[in-house]
Amino acid sequence: MNAERVTPPPNAAPMEAAQLAEQRWQAVVRRDPQADGEFVYAVRTTGVVCRPSCPSRAAKRQNVEFFESAELAVAAGYRPCQRCRPDAISLQQRWTERVLEACRAIEQNPSALTLDQLAQQAGTSAHHFQRRFKAVTGLSPKAYHKAAQARRMRTALQSAQSVTEAIYEAGFNSSGRFYEDAPALLGMSPGSYRKGGVGEHLRYAIESCTLGRVIVAATRKGICAIEFDESAQALEARIRERFPQAQFEPVDAEFQQWIAQVLRYIAQPLSVLDLPLDVQGTVFQRRVWQALQAIPAGQTASYAEIAERIGQPKAFRAVAHACAGNPVAVAIPCHRAVRADGRLAGYRWGIARKAELLRRENEE
Repeated sequence: MNAERVTPPPNAAPMEAAQLAEQRWQAVVRRDPQADGEFVYAVRTTGVVCRPSCPSRAAKRQNVEFFESAELAVAAGYRPCQRCRPDAISLQQRWTERVLEACRAIEQNPSALTLDQLAQQAGTSAHHFQRRFKAVTGLSPKAYHKAAQARRMRTALQSAQSVTEAIYEAGFNSSGRFYEDAPALLGMSPGSYRKGGVGEHLRYAIESCTLGRVIVAATRKGICAIEFDESAQALEARIRERFPQAQFEPVDAEFQQWIAQVLRYIAQPLSVLDLPLDVQGTVFQRRVWQALQAIPAGQTASYAEIAERIGQPKAFRAVAHACAGNPVAVAIPCHRAVRADGRLAGYRWGIARKAELLRRENEE
């Protein structure tokens, strides 16, 4: 049997070539479309290179080798499959581009674009566009528009003369519905947000830990931030920039216990970090964060698996974005989310910290 030729990507965590090859082979066996773009496989007996999702007759395991791209496979002497065209943009990639174009259009238009308008721009029916849009982003076009309005609202509140002015600058047609959704969108009342968190009561502490420096911040409802950095000054600057007018309270005995729990968990992340949380996010983000909290210590799940668990199997890219938006490291264990082949993807607080947390969770 010929030896497998698999070159781990330069940013991958250390992994045996055979293990990586086996994970990729399983994706080929499943004809997994979510693995398209991650790698290609070439068949020595036919001289053809294919996408993982290729519908062609299955090759024998010993005749297959893997490459990071079709270009590398072609350079090694293989020719592109005429069925799955690994050298061309896939249907899924084309739809991703169309959806991203629609996202840009939504973000650039304060007034809501209708579903029919967006579908017409994409060259398809409204029903089909809605389904494709949700598969890529995890949100309906209407929900994405609301999220874009919320971002515009946050910006407008910093410069507008009044909250009412900001509401209309952000593209809201009336103030009533906005005020109903404001706490979930902003994390506080519009007036408080505009004034830099005035009226909010926060406690925070910065401690040295085995992963550098960590800040733990909390409102009176619960933990609102757990972040890592090498610099205590950078951590403090970020929390004060987020809430420049908040009332910062002294650390009390209860909060000291929370800090101790976080530090113990960072050092040995094997138990459950059971702390009250005060985090805001979209409905989709909260579903992803809940799914992350359900992953046991010492285990991982791919973005695609998490998307499957929340009932939106095609929204794996949106799952990755939700992980990146997690404000409370380790309390919501986004470090347990990995790529489909087991490789470590980006981590808001550095890939090295992600790898170390996973290593500690796997210690006996």
